[in-house]
This record gives sequence, structure tokens and C-alpha cells, in this order.
Amino acid sequence: MADPLDHNQAEPSDISTALDVEQLDLNLYRSRNLSMPFLSRGVFGGQVISQALVSATKCVKPEFTLHVSAYFLLSASVSAPLLYYVDRLRDGRTYATRSVRAVQDGRVVFVMLCSFQIPEPSQPSRHWPMPQVPRPDECKSEIETIRDLARQPDRTEESKARLMAYASAREQSPILVKVAGVLVNEPEGRRTFMYWMKAKTAQRYPAAFQKGILAYISDVHLLPVASATSGLKRSLSNGPKVLGMLSTLSHSLMFYKNDFDCGDWLLYVMTSPAAAQGRAVSSGLLYSQDGTLLAVVDQEGVLRSKVPSPDKEPSQPKAKM
Repeated sequence: MADPLDHNQAEPSDISTALDVEQLDLNLYRSRNLSMPFLSRGVFGGQVISQALVSATKCVKPEFTLHVSAYFLLSASVSAPLLYYVDRLRDGRTYATRSVRAVQDGRVVFVMLCSFQIPEPSQPSRHWPMPQVPRPDECKSEIETIRDLARQPDRTEESKARLMAYASAREQSPILVKVAGVLVNEPEGRRTFMYWMKAKTAQRYPAAFQKGILAYISDVHLLPVASATSGLKRSLSNGPKVLGMLSTLSHSLMFYKNDFDCGDWLLYVMTSPAAAQGRAVSSGLLYSQDGTLLAVVDQEGVLRSKVPSPDKEPSQPKAKM
């Protein structure tokens, strides 16, 4: 496994660097930076989504807003840039459609469909209210939380070292995260995870770029909610409650506001309603600090514990996916 603290692979601390793409042709863009999260198999999915979104947005008129549906086909490597091919599928009066293919070493690793829309502010508007949580200044940062876990007296030295390395990796992220709380409904087995998040930037970016930043944020900690709700934990041992694999398959992001700033604190409310057959789904709601719903997120991924598949003989090699 690659060194998770290698600075050539770590997340850039500046969000504009993480989203930056170079235009090569009318509908062709290339990544300038790719990063690999701690203990990850490949490039951070939120970075691929956000770079693809930025590329697609450059191919429509600025008055259009959007929502996206994306599919991860293969893990992308940090060793070579991604090429984003944008196809202009449709241009209507109210809606425009773009597709994006991310290609690396001649293979399509990611596809995304973007539906752009002219805003219709006179139409009905409603949303679920934001949960009551402590203010960001009352919450502990995730880095403090991780380091507190590492200092617990019953931790093994190996576990402490891994947690401290994870805290160092999270420190390099362009996104600040604070833990707002976890709600547990024991009869239903439902857990709601809540985080305050914002980009580490004082710069005020245009609305279209803010959506790219929100796309990046939307992939932070979302799929792990599925493993946590399923009671799976990382361990070097095997067993039905040990996390074996967690990898994103699809990611949908629907924006319901166009005027927000990701340099301000946003509340990310996450749940995982189902897991079965080696897959799980997580859902998220992103709110501004004043309680306005900005976006809705759905993500499905591979979720496997470290148990052998019943339809395979033990001597057979395990498939990656």
C-alpha cells in the first residue's frame, strides 16, 4: 500500500488546487492535482466528482444551475492525470444536459450525467428543517476527536499510531470538519451522524465554483456512515463485524440553492437506511448555518465484511469487486 502520508498523494490544503482543471480543447479538460486519502485504494472520489463538475460547468451558459449523478467504474491512480471528456447532449430552453467521462491510461474510470436548469424561483419551495445541534464554536474538531481516541489507555500501540497518522492526514485536507453529534434510535437501529464542514479559504468564489466545492465536501465521511451503522470496524483480524471493503459505486448530488458560500460552516446530516448483498446506501442533507437546505446527496457503495463468500471455495482467489 502506498504511504498515506506521502505529500505527493495527500489532499492539497487549498480547495482551488484540489478542483483545478486545465482546458486542452473545447470539451476536453485535464486534472492538475490528484490526491489519495488515508488508507484508500485510489483517488478521492469527491475530487473526481468536483473536477468533473467544474469541467461540465465550463461547457454551459453561466445562468444554468445543476444536479449530477455519477458512477465510479474503476479506482483512479494518483500516478497519472485524469482526462475529462464533456459531451454536450442537449441544450433546451430550461434544461441542458452534459455527460462527462474521466479517462486514465485509456480506460474510463468514471462517468457523470449533469442536468443543468434555469432557476425557477416562483415554483413551490419546502424542505425538512435542520436538526438542533451545537454551534460550530461549541464543537470539537474531528482532529481533536481522533487524537483523543488515540490517547485512550486501552489502545494498542499499533492502533494509536494508526489513529495519529489518520489525524495528521486529515489535518492536510482543504476541508475543516467538526463533530456536531450522533443521534441513535435503538429500536430502529437508525443512526444520524452530523458534522459541521467548511472549506479552508477566505476567498469568495463564484456560485458555479461553490458547487464544485460542495461536491467535494459531499463525499467527506458519507459512505463510512454505512459501515458505522452496520457495526463494522477496521481491524487486522477477520470476522463478520470487521470491515473488509468500502468503495463508492455511485454518487448523486441535487442542489436546491444557488447562493451559498462553502467558506462558511455547513451542517452535513448523514444516515444509512440500508445495507445488503455486499452493498450499502448513505444519504445526506447539507444545510447552511441559518438552516437553509442547500443540497441532497445519495451514495451507494460496496460494503463487505471480512467473511468468505458462501458461493466460493476457500481455495479460489477473491475478486477485487
